[in-house]
Amino acid sequence: MFSPLSVTLVHGDRDAVLVDPPLTISQAEAVGEWIEASGKNLTHIFITHGHGDHWFTADLLARQFGAQVVASAGTIKQMHINVAIRERFWDALFPGQIPDAPVTAVTVPKNRFTLEGHELVIVEAGHSDTDDTSVLHVPALELVVAGDVIYNGVHQFLREAANGGLEAWRQAIDTVEALHPRWIVTGHKNKELDDDATRAIAETRQYLDTVDELLPKHDDALGFFEAMVDRFPERLNPGALWGGAVALYPGPVK
Repeated sequence: MFSPLSVTLVHGDRDAVLVDPPLTISQAEAVGEWIEASGKNLTHIFITHGHGDHWFTADLLARQFGAQVVASAGTIKQMHINVAIRERFWDALFPGQIPDAPVTAVTVPKNRFTLEGHELVIVEAGHSDTDDTSVLHVPALELVVAGDVIYNGVHQFLREAANGGLEAWRQAIDTVEALHPRWIVTGHKNKELDDDATRAIAETRQYLDTVDELLPKHDDALGFFEAMVDRFPERLNPGALWGGAVALYPGPVK
């Protein structure tokens, strides 16, 4: 029904940071039970980017656990945009399932905060599948929680890829790769796959390269969509690809 969502809990002995809380009330309830079962004190909730499926339950969970919601300035701007389109887009997809979602995120000095003395770094990556995206770098774990800059076994969201978006996304991937992570948790992933950074980066690039290859070979959204599915038959959620195909081939669907 939608791209699978990754929700990440980075924790130490006592405290924890949640990255990208989910979309619906029922999903938030499951995440809340997971946090409670961990026995950790939730100090922060970090949002990687403005798409509502990565933060609409942030305030709900922040109030439940007494945590502070943090994000980059660019992400906060995009969060407000997603609130503005919520009724005609997000609520149309999930009627009655999304809680009130005020934008309560704040920035942190120098895009850094700590977890039990370990530095967590908000790295701004620019445009990936939307504008003003960021990732969370956890150097002590050789980990990047990448939001939608990197995908893992799921069709990538291309609705905002026109007008230089693919090249900008490649630059965002370069930004993540320059952090030299060993592990990457992606915003959308097939749970059967591991979190190996080298593989996930390479496969995300390959997907964009294939888009560039196939776009000029097809005259309509359906032909492009079918060709991409043929290249990536194992990737989950072809619905995201179809939405991107329609956006990349404006005009009536043939």
